[in-house]
Amino acid sequence: MAQAFVTGGSGFIGRALIRRLVGDGHTVRALVRSEASADKVAALGAEPVRGELTEPAGWQDAVAGSEVFFHLAAETDITADRERQERVTVGGTRAAVEAAHAAGVATFVNCGSESALLAGEPLLDVDETAPLRPDSEAAYCAVKAVAEQIVLDADAPGFTTVSVRPRFVWGPESSLTEGLAAAAKAGHFAWIEGGRHTTDVTYVDNAVEGLVRGWQHGRPGQAYFVTDQHRVVLREFLETLFSLYGVDTPIPDMDADIAARVVPVPARWFVGQSCTLRTDKAVAELGYRPIVPYAAGLTAVKEALFSDAA
Repeated sequence: MAQAFVTGGSGFIGRALIRRLVGDGHTVRALVRSEASADKVAALGAEPVRGELTEPAGWQDAVAGSEVFFHLAAETDITADRERQERVTVGGTRAAVEAAHAAGVATFVNCGSESALLAGEPLLDVDETAPLRPDSEAAYCAVKAVAEQIVLDADAPGFTTVSVRPRFVWGPESSLTEGLAAAAKAGHFAWIEGGRHTTDVTYVDNAVEGLVRGWQHGRPGQAYFVTDQHRVVLREFLETLFSLYGVDTPIPDMDADIAARVVPVPARWFVGQSCTLRTDKAVAELGYRPIVPYAAGLTAVKEALFSDAA
């Protein structure tokens, strides 16, 4: 069994990753900033390491002995200004890569995103040959592209770097779907052009499966899309989740012209465009297959919400 170091371990995907790693018999150290986050990762069986991602001098010694470094921490506020996006996502990624390399870690796995490819046009049946877009007008997307390039460029003999890109990660305790449901309840959400956009989504345990397989089988310096391999119509998908979250507020439609004026990017791209991604490369090179079917994922969300309400 291996020792793993994880950033972003107290987040939605990070918690699921720690559960998987600990369940598989690995030991996990997780970087955390707060006592609350330390309690979360400790409850999952990981050893908390207190520190700031962008200040590696305070935590890099704890990376020693790790076989793999999973990097999930990033700025998650898509409305944050460019300076903060760069400091947290780019600066944090650079610090993580350098700390892992200096510690002799064999494999660095970055949790990427299709957002690194977004610059205005929808992503339709896209594979990993599509270019990163550091020129995107959306700071969130641009810095995601820069950060992923840092990871892939760092690949070197004895230091394999891989980026795994799940799309729209959902499941129990998803901050993304909880946030959208809260916006809908508050009357701050609309269906852009009817919301009937075809999109890929990724249940959280399937995202984790991709990350683990990226570690175990990823080709040096490569990126991989992973999804549920079950495309959905965004409106139907979200209406199903909203009903589970108790959203009963009428949701209006918004045409594209109005959306272009009042909905900033990248939010407008995330909910106003189709996004379909090919997973052939992950299937062929990682042996990736979704381990949780779409219907089972919906059942898990329903059961978790009903359990919380009980």
